Amino acid sequence: MTVSARAFWLLRGRLGRVSALGRSAASLLAAPGTAGRAFRGFRSSGLRHDAIIISGTEMAKQIQKEIQRGVESWISLGNGRPHLSIILVGDNPASHTYVRKKIKAAAAVDHVDERTVCNGIAPEKDVDGFHIINIGRLCLDQHSLIPATASAVWEIIKRTGIETFGKNVVVAGRSKNAGMPIAMLLHTDGEHERPGGDATVTIAHRYTPKEQLKIHTLLADVIVVAAVVFTPLTLSGSLFHLHNLPVIFIVREIQKDAAQVVVHLEKCFGIPKLITSDMVKEGAAVIDVGINYVHDPMTGKTKLVGDVDFEAVKKKASFITPVPGGVGPMTVAMLLKNTLLAAKKIIY
Repeated sequence: MTVSARAFWLLRGRLGRVSALGRSAASLLAAPGTAGRAFRGFRSSGLRHDAIIISGTEMAKQIQKEIQRGVESWISLGNGRPHLSIILVGDNPASHTYVRKKIKAAAAVDHVDERTVCNGIAPEKDVDGFHIINIGRLCLDQHSLIPATASAVWEIIKRTGIETFGKNVVVAGRSKNAGMPIAMLLHTDGEHERPGGDATVTIAHRYTPKEQLKIHTLLADVIVVAAVVFTPLTLSGSLFHLHNLPVIFIVREIQKDAAQVVVHLEKCFGIPKLITSDMVKEGAAVIDVGINYVHDPMTGKTKLVGDVDFEAVKKKASFITPVPGGVGPMTVAMLLKNTLLAAKKIIY
């Protein structure tokens, strides 16, 4: 078989990058037979077994150790310890779940525009990656501070050794802080300044008919689910009560007096069991970014679930992330990693 020089160097580059993902990915490439089948959730006997459950918690612990070593090295050179300051527009229980450190700035003003706040932060300090310059550089395949959730998904894929080169990927969701940047990372050129996944990416959203979504997901080698639904809502009450509502909010306007807060907002939430087993082909990798609080009929309590029917889908997938314990802890870890990058002025 004749291989062109360009194809050879592209292949060489791919193998070089994959070798950094760890022993499991390297062994998969070295032995594509039995090892390859086992890695995709099959044993050599051909019997089907449940997906490998990706522990974002354990992966995040490893990244935090790497960050700690980086911080210690940075300080040993005479630099100050990195500090993270967070402004929360409104009250977002997703932040309570994943970050739990955010200050509540929106209640102190009469009106807050999310885009104005994001662009008011210096891009070199924008560890959330929401500034228009960071988003623009991301879309141009340039180095930038990448939104933490998207960075978490990308890091999970790389460290797990999930192949994206030439693969079909469906991203369910087009939000500016999750779905859109995830799609950008996965479809862009792996040879560019900020390497991407070289996948063929299909983006679905709330106006994609369910039957059409199923057509796309059945073709997908990788499914990333980050669906968000918005519902207009007005609430009033004490700050304590508003702070503890079990849903995610985007605040549009706040009116406050001494005792009461009236909030004009959009309630946003995922869609439990948006992705069911009949929508997933055998051996696909499934990354669940969803956040939903649902009533557990067994315990009578509220529990946290994602957008994927986890118990059913894990019987068909090769890899799957749980909720909680999947993308969430990794999002925190990537936020801290962005903080270190910003302190060391590596990007800007």
